[in-house]
Amino acid sequence: MSTQLSPPPPAALPPEFEKIDASARAPLTLFLVSAVLWLLAGTTLALISAFKLHDPQFLGDCEWLTFGRVRAAHLNAVIHGWSTNAAFAVALWLMARLSRSMLRHGGILLLAGALWNIGVTIGVAGILKGDSTSVAWLEIPPYATPLLLIASVLIGAWAIITLRLGKSKHIHVSQWYLLAALFWFPWLCSVAQLMLILEPARGTVQALVNWWFAHNLIGLWFTPVALGAIYYFLPKVLGKPIHSRHLALLGFWTLAIFQGWAGVRHLTGGPVPAWAITAGIAASFMMIVPVAVTAINCHLTMTGSFSALKHSPTLRFIVFGAVNYTLAGLIDPLMAARAVSRTLHFTHFTIAHAHHGMYAFFTMVMFGGIYYILPRILLREWPNATLIRVHFWACAAGGLLCVASLSIGGIVQGLMMNATNPDGLVTYKFMEVIQALIPYLFSRSVAGILITVGHLAFAVNLFWMLAKKRAPQNTAPTLFSNPEEMEPAIK
Repeated sequence: MSTQLSPPPPAALPPEFEKIDASARAPLTLFLVSAVLWLLAGTTLALISAFKLHDPQFLGDCEWLTFGRVRAAHLNAVIHGWSTNAAFAVALWLMARLSRSMLRHGGILLLAGALWNIGVTIGVAGILKGDSTSVAWLEIPPYATPLLLIASVLIGAWAIITLRLGKSKHIHVSQWYLLAALFWFPWLCSVAQLMLILEPARGTVQALVNWWFAHNLIGLWFTPVALGAIYYFLPKVLGKPIHSRHLALLGFWTLAIFQGWAGVRHLTGGPVPAWAITAGIAASFMMIVPVAVTAINCHLTMTGSFSALKHSPTLRFIVFGAVNYTLAGLIDPLMAARAVSRTLHFTHFTIAHAHHGMYAFFTMVMFGGIYYILPRILLREWPNATLIRVHFWACAAGGLLCVASLSIGGIVQGLMMNATNPDGLVTYKFMEVIQALIPYLFSRSVAGILITVGHLAFAVNLFWMLAKKRAPQNTAPTLFSNPEEMEPAIK
């Protein structure tokens, strides 16, 4: 089997699209290269923290690499380094293409990209040094966050300018998701910084704001960007329209209305007003609506075209991510139920659920988008199809193994910790629970090794691509093969 990609003959791109891609080349390359470097750094920190869970002596003599610091540094490197850089790149390219507008004021984006990555670097180094704020998902020290806020505001302003100066007569459904996400992101970060770090709220309000931020960082930032990408790339690669624009808009508005309330359900059983918890649980169950309509829309769009998954790398990653959005979205309201929360809330099951949403859904969709975007802005084809296959299968298998092992381990952990004897005393000692979790934590480390293999294959392919000679014209869609029965994807 050949290791070279076999694209179809390139179709002529409209001149305006060639200009748009050329104008986006420098800032998007900055964001994507930074994203991949942070992906490798975050993966390394993730492996260290995973090994420490079943082998506490691993790198135990280094103060900077204690579990508490490494775990927080891993989360922030992945969330603010890899995920946000990738989200910025995909969102900016989609906004320019869909608005039919050249990327104006590219210097603003280059400045924003530099500020963002300098801020993340200072923040992660500060966490490893011991300056963490100890606030979940906001561990980056206060002296680094102003750079992040300035960068996010600059990027959001650029998106509005691009839409305003665009030539497109219609607003694509993906633009709804992307514009909302680029507005929600600086809003979430600024409110959380103000109320948790700069002028901390008192008492229960702190917990409410913290979970409002942490839950909605996924739900109102990463999720809309990924859904916007799905609604663009899925019909684009297949060469046919999305099944229903109305279903897509229904999914958008129900996401916007209910997602903001859902984070409170993480405080079930805590000293929080009962009405707030009930509202959070109800919102979590209402989130079934956007998840269901997105699943229906994507499935009906794919109907009759599933064979295309054999040929398109972008489609493989996008569909894998869309399926896991459905699964993670249906599990979330079940976790919100009080009876389930009593057993699973403080267990590894919640960590598995976070990995399900952030990796199996969001990250895989970003990989698919990058496989489509980079050849168009760099005028180079991906060098090696085998590396793409290794990337997909290693990450898919590793991601699902991680979710499965932590989910099962979390259920075992919750049942053991809640078990009591007839006399009311606990059945299992704490160390017995820890010992029972070791096989599941070891499986998590195996999953981490698989994911690392996939990430290395992706990074090698990307930097190999950067070193290649630029083509004289825009490349064709990236395909593993070009079967005659499959129509080439439109540009």
